[in-house]
Amino acid sequence: MKVRLTEFSENWAEMFQKEALFLKTIFGNEIIRFEHFGSTSVRGMKAKPVIDMMCMVKDIEKVDKMNEKMANLGYNVAGEWGITGRRLYRKGGENRTHHIHFYQFDNPQIERHLIFRDYLRSHPEQVARYSRFKEDLAKSFEHTSEYSPAKKTFVKEMEQQALLWFAENQVKLNLD
Repeated sequence: MKVRLTEFSENWAEMFQKEALFLKTIFGNEIIRFEHFGSTSVRGMKAKPVIDMMCMVKDIEKVDKMNEKMANLGYNVAGEWGITGRRLYRKGGENRTHHIHFYQFDNPQIERHLIFRDYLRSHPEQVARYSRFKEDLAKSFEHTSEYSPAKKTFVKEMEQQALLWFAENQVKLNLD
């Protein structure tokens, strides 16, 4: 898939909401809650215009039973796709619009994703830095198969800063 890096769009929150409502009609009460995460959830962030959605569910194995139905609705069923306990569905084919990440409610990946999102939302200077980095990568790599791995180390380092920020804030809250 070609890298499509764009300016932040207010429409991304609406696209998230519409998809969440639709998925609720399919998975019903199995879904505990939805979260919008990733670059499209951070105001001012340049991003591939693909909405990252997290669906926390009661039982991840029940999600697996919906694979055929999701495929029939046009979703690409990707399974764990490198993250233990996740179920990934992709919508939109070559012009992808959504990545839907299902996690059972107790999966530790949930917190990592949300802390990173909240860190970026609280640090506009890091948003600018990350956006510049992605712009530079997009000039060097035409396809996401090269672009995504090239940003992995940068993202891991920024995630570590986010986890430290979160831990420091937890200590402050406990001292107050």
